[in-house]
Amino acid sequence: MDMATNLHGKRARHVYSPDCMTRPLVKASSVRFTVVMPALILVAIAIALSAAPKSAALDFAKDVYPVFQRACFECHDSKLQKGKLRLDEREFAFKRADTIVKGSAEKSELYRRITLPKGHEDVMPNRGEPLSKAETERIKAWIDAGAVWPEGVKPGKHWAYVAPVRPAAPEVQSSRFKVQGSRFQPQNAIDAFIAAKLQREGLQPSPEATPETLVRRLYLDLIGLPPSPAEVDAFVNDKSPRAYEKLVDRLLASDQFGVRWARPWLDYARYADSHGFQRDDFRDLWPYRDWVVNALNADMPFTQFTIEQIAGDLLPNATESQKIATGFNRSAPTNVEAGSDPEETRVNQIHDRVNTLGMVWLGATLECAQCHDHKYDPFTMRDYYGLFAFFNHTALEADRTNPKVPGSIQFKGPAMELTDATTQAERAKLQ
Repeated sequence: MDMATNLHGKRARHVYSPDCMTRPLVKASSVRFTVVMPALILVAIAIALSAAPKSAALDFAKDVYPVFQRACFECHDSKLQKGKLRLDEREFAFKRADTIVKGSAEKSELYRRITLPKGHEDVMPNRGEPLSKAETERIKAWIDAGAVWPEGVKPGKHWAYVAPVRPAAPEVQSSRFKVQGSRFQPQNAIDAFIAAKLQREGLQPSPEATPETLVRRLYLDLIGLPPSPAEVDAFVNDKSPRAYEKLVDRLLASDQFGVRWARPWLDYARYADSHGFQRDDFRDLWPYRDWVVNALNADMPFTQFTIEQIAGDLLPNATESQKIATGFNRSAPTNVEAGSDPEETRVNQIHDRVNTLGMVWLGATLECAQCHDHKYDPFTMRDYYGLFAFFNHTALEADRTNPKVPGSIQFKGPAMELTDATTQAERAKLQ
């Protein structure tokens, strides 16, 4: 015998038959339990399903259109329409009734094509990587939901090329925020935007960082080095209301600030102390590195910082410092390996300069337009070689000293003689 509790909390006795020990014979009071239980399970499932959060609605501009851009525009945009199909604008995408059947992905020719096996003659895209499972599912969900294509979603509306507008800082109901028992008060506009987002999401701000954490963050962010124990103690024990601001000012005035923040810029400028490639000979480009460090420490205006690096040598009465700044253009690799062609190296350096210019100052992948009009950014192949022409007057930087000897390619320029205060003073005495 076994004892169990029925639905009403009473104890019921289970009696097992001698011929079937695996199936209990229950009393009538237990029958109510077995009958009611399935109904309760169904009710619980229904409640759970109704309470479950619905999947977020697809955002066509963020979830679907970028897939078209990546995988479809090469053959189906304003410049090329293979199979008379164009997918870059709404009015053309729905021109054929069977391409995208609103409400039914299974009846849509577009969905059929993107789900065909790789290698099939009708598969889309017909070359390159096929759509991922997630991308395919997003397109299916979008079509099944009615294939809503909002007005204004079309090429040329990339956020990077839309003039930014400064929004007003949102009002924050600080009474709703409690941090360590105190109301949260935004200190600036950034705090206000973050707090507004937290309120929308129903979240509370994190507690304020401790002084030990703040001083470590400041040192690592501004000079790239951790504070010493004495520096931590000095900040923690400084009870003045502007202790934080004073430390920020002191670190910004440190020479190490320029060293720390020159590092990422020099990476963008592809700075190196050697020429690159297999031989990788050393070169004296360190004056450009020092120029960047000094410019940051002097808080040089960004306009001047830009002009001097791109064309400092072309400025009227250019100073030695302004000429050194053009080391930005000189940072391209130089190939002096046996078998390399000096003219090919020169042309490759020009491509490198144009591509780096686009990446650093335009935030765009100009190199795509090296072989064809850019598929995503507003640059044509003609634009690319228009920029190329500005740099296409540079002399060879490597040449064969002895054409009969394969390994005789040597670096030969450009170079400039640098002066220093001590040398200049000695020369002045002699003149």
